[in-house]
Amino acid sequence: MPATKADIILQLKKDILALQGFKTLANNEQSVAGLGPINEAFPNSVFPLGAVHEFICEKTEDVSASTGFITGILSSLMEKAGVSVWISSSPVIFPPSLKAFGVSPDKMIFIHLPKENDILWTIEEALKCEGLAAVIGELPKISFTESRRLQLAVERSRVTGFILCHHNRNTTACVTRWKISHCPSLEADMPGVGFPRWNVELSKVRNGKPGSWQVEWVAGRFRHMPVITPVLGAQHKKTG
Repeated sequence: MPATKADIILQLKKDILALQGFKTLANNEQSVAGLGPINEAFPNSVFPLGAVHEFICEKTEDVSASTGFITGILSSLMEKAGVSVWISSSPVIFPPSLKAFGVSPDKMIFIHLPKENDILWTIEEALKCEGLAAVIGELPKISFTESRRLQLAVERSRVTGFILCHHNRNTTACVTRWKISHCPSLEADMPGVGFPRWNVELSKVRNGKPGSWQVEWVAGRFRHMPVITPVLGAQHKKTG
């Protein structure tokens, strides 16, 4: 049966996405569970694995929020693939806290290096290791050339990279750019204690649709909060 124009265009789009680092998941490959409506922002409606994701962290609170959100994603990636590497200048993660997001601390390798150049080099070398589930790196900033090297590394190894940048406004070759921030949570079973909740802003996604959502981590998965539309109060007639 001859291919229609629509079939040809669809195949061309898939071929272009593959050349840009987006590859369709095979049946035996792992996907990220629970992202729900966020997936609609990505090409093929699937979170891009084997790609580098950039997280902008201007404040310490942003680092904490991004860490929680990323760890929630890791819980899916590490179910089958196993080990991930976290590279930073200082120990900012309390390993036992990873259990709250379904990640075993003994499956996370922490590397602490004092120099920025050493951190960048180690991130790139780790991203080349095909046996890893993911690599998370913290950097003050990253240039386009540096990010391009990281993206080329994951396109070969199919490892997923997460880069937390503290003061970065440069254009990068990363597939996505995120800004994660905390928002007030509702109380759970204990007074004053609630589930982790974040404002998730996807400001850039290659060949996708940026957007923002509010999600929380409940019972080992992401849960999306409904968007509440403000209702205008009824206008009262003047009497007199």
